[in-house]
Amino acid sequence: MYCSLPLVAYAMAGASSRVHFHDIPDVVLTTIFSLVSKTRTRNAMSLVCLKWLALERSTRKSLTLRGNIRDLFLLPTCFRAVTDLDLSFVSPWGYPFFDSFSNPHLLAQFLRHAFPSVVSLVVYVRNNSISTLHHLAPQWPNLRHVKLVRWHRRLPTAPIGSDLVSLFEHCRTLSSLDVSHFYCWPEDLSLGIQAYPSIAASLSHLNILKHSSTEGFKSRELLAITSSCPNLRKLLATCEFDPRFVGYVGDQTLLAIASNCPHLSLLHLVDTTSESGIRPDLNHEGYTSEDACICHATLGDVFARLPLLEELVLDVCHNVWGTWPALELLNSKCPRLKSLKLGHFHGICRGIVSRPDGIVLCRGLQSLSIKNSADLTDHSLISISRGCHILSKFEILGCKGITATGMRIFTHNLRKTLVDVKISYCKSLDAVSSLQALEPIRDRIERLHIDCVWEENSLKKKYKSSSSTTWTNIQHLSLWIAAGESLAPLSFAGIDDCPALEEIRIKVEGNCRDKARPSTNAFGLRCLTVIPRLSRMMLDCSGVTGYAHTAPAGKTDLSLWERFFLSGIQELKIDELDYWTAQDVDMNRRSLFLPAAALLAQCGSLRKLFIHGTANEHLMMFLVGNPFLRDAQLRLNYYPAPDDDTSTKMRVDSCFRFEEALGSSSRHVPD
Repeated sequence: MYCSLPLVAYAMAGASSRVHFHDIPDVVLTTIFSLVSKTRTRNAMSLVCLKWLALERSTRKSLTLRGNIRDLFLLPTCFRAVTDLDLSFVSPWGYPFFDSFSNPHLLAQFLRHAFPSVVSLVVYVRNNSISTLHHLAPQWPNLRHVKLVRWHRRLPTAPIGSDLVSLFEHCRTLSSLDVSHFYCWPEDLSLGIQAYPSIAASLSHLNILKHSSTEGFKSRELLAITSSCPNLRKLLATCEFDPRFVGYVGDQTLLAIASNCPHLSLLHLVDTTSESGIRPDLNHEGYTSEDACICHATLGDVFARLPLLEELVLDVCHNVWGTWPALELLNSKCPRLKSLKLGHFHGICRGIVSRPDGIVLCRGLQSLSIKNSADLTDHSLISISRGCHILSKFEILGCKGITATGMRIFTHNLRKTLVDVKISYCKSLDAVSSLQALEPIRDRIERLHIDCVWEENSLKKKYKSSSSTTWTNIQHLSLWIAAGESLAPLSFAGIDDCPALEEIRIKVEGNCRDKARPSTNAFGLRCLTVIPRLSRMMLDCSGVTGYAHTAPAGKTDLSLWERFFLSGIQELKIDELDYWTAQDVDMNRRSLFLPAAALLAQCGSLRKLFIHGTANEHLMMFLVGNPFLRDAQLRLNYYPAPDDDTSTKMRVDSCFRFEEALGSSSRHVPD
């Protein structure tokens, strides 16, 4: 940053050495500053001089507000141009921040004065969501996009549909609503939207994916919503495709959605079990026990009614048979289609060399995800690579018929365009074979996910025969690994040199209850110390189950498993860490233990730490000793604990004390 900008000034001024960077016209400087998106880079730019500070503040369009709302005197008032404001991280997280003030209306007015240009708002609203939105919504009547966040269960006494009343009453220009992380009942949304037909008619983007619960939308609810919102361009929803349930989504519902919203450019429909995270049995045939009530003829009619479609996701989690005739129509009926994701679609193409068919004819696709297509073969995959020749992103999940040979030919055919690949729970593709299949694009790929499934013979072969391999451009690496396994073979498998890698995500899953006592250093985070630019890590152990201080004789508590997973993390030079704790499902316990708190306290380079679980106050106080830590939060659906909870989990007052200690002036945290 500090090298490139003076070069711009030099180029504009010719050979003269007396021209300063500040001689560039303010209009050009403003454009340069507005093109910088990274927050830390912008913060560093603002420290150069007062002029750069003013330029940075005047060009900042997006801001995430952190810190405790009680410290109102610290609220910045210099970001007058901010249009996208995120209040969902205001601490203590999950607590109604208006409850901290005797005059909440005054606080709402102060927020409007600090950020007068807001048109996009993200806010956490807990049990008294009506009160929160009642105070905030009138402050920005020109809001166009709103995202509501709530992981806590809604109050059963609240009237159905009341959550959206304050928002719809005051924000008449609303065009985008995101409630994908807002815990509510499906009828809350359908009735709330129907009660305000003018608002519903103005909505162009509606995200009702249900990440916060396992309940999807029934057919009648989807039809009520889409009939009220005829001008939708983007619709994302969690549905019930299982024909055994009353109100399932089938042929007639899909046709009605397409008729009600003919202007859709994005249609994203997934089954309630799609995001469950349950990995399939690799030895299973790949077909579900129930068929979805969707036929290829109906799919063809749906595509014909959506000519503006650019992105389509249909993950129905039940068998859809013989889909190649319908997918052929996508090329002619939806010529703008760029992204396609299919789940449990069988027969997407027949792999016939002499006559391309099915999905192969979708030549404009840039992103393709194929999930649980049981009859997909190497020949089909190779045909796809020849037909969809401009793919830049490809995901293949749960396809047991795909081998390393087919995948290697696929990547070879797409070596000029493919930069983002995900390979997961495919029976014939372990870690080594997956990496070998990706060798044709090793110098180009930027994002990668593989499963750390180690086959001993292939590891030995790779270790003996292969020299050091460099993944030149990879910036994001995602890994899945079974509980009790080790990351150490990762370098032997073929990833031992990633000079550009900045972010890594590790998902650990499995039952630790019947596993042998772990050794201290077996998981192998230390093997990541060779990655020079690694700065962000997400370690997700939420799928790990064990005993939380209730282990029978001869078994191991979760506290020792946490030591196993986190051992060596203090040696990594990472700036940000998201850590999901393991859980004891029988005790309904997902919390931080002493070994984890001690190891995290030794991560001297950490600036931001999110712990997705609960913790005791004295364990959180360990983190205050981190010299660079500026932002630390607990995030889980039942945090903070209610006052009548008899456990020792942190409550609101505990969070206040921790934040005061973390923000104490005696810590002298460098910027």
